[in-house]
Amino acid sequence: MAEAVQLRPPLDEEAVRSLQAGQVVLISGPLLTGRDAAHKRLYDLLEAGEELPVDLAGELIYFVGPTPARPGKVIGSAGPTTSSRMDAYSPALLAAGLRGMIGKGYRGPEVREALVKYGAVHLAAPGGLGALLGSKIRGSEILAYEDLGPEAIRRLMVEDFPVVVAYDAHGGSIYDR
Repeated sequence: MAEAVQLRPPLDEEAVRSLQAGQVVLISGPLLTGRDAAHKRLYDLLEAGEELPVDLAGELIYFVGPTPARPGKVIGSAGPTTSSRMDAYSPALLAAGLRGMIGKGYRGPEVREALVKYGAVHLAAPGGLGALLGSKIRGSEILAYEDLGPEAIRRLMVEDFPVVVAYDAHGGSIYDR
């Protein structure tokens, strides 16, 4: 097995285009979070030509709704949400500068085309390992939509957060193999 690629967001297009489907990646640094409701709000703001509550340029967004932190912990379990639930919103967010997404499962053809067009990547986090993934989170801060509870947009600080390149910026996919 090849050595894992180290990534430190925010990411530029060159870093993302160097990734290939199937590569193991360890992320250290900031990640945004957001699920369905937050994505819809961001999408609606873009459609209305309004300013977003967070700058998406170069960012990775993790599709997660973490559980509450236990005493002495930063966050609870933080397993990925099914990615296809964000497909209707992802192309617009990529056009706004988002550099990548993290979730589980397949992405639709429009998202795959947008990844290539905008030089972005979709990373797969292992489902069923929410406790392990939560242990890689060193900090958590709510940035927007606190009313959504666990689905609020947060900035997580992660260290050696393990993912796999599921869809690369060249049209490659681990699911096509």
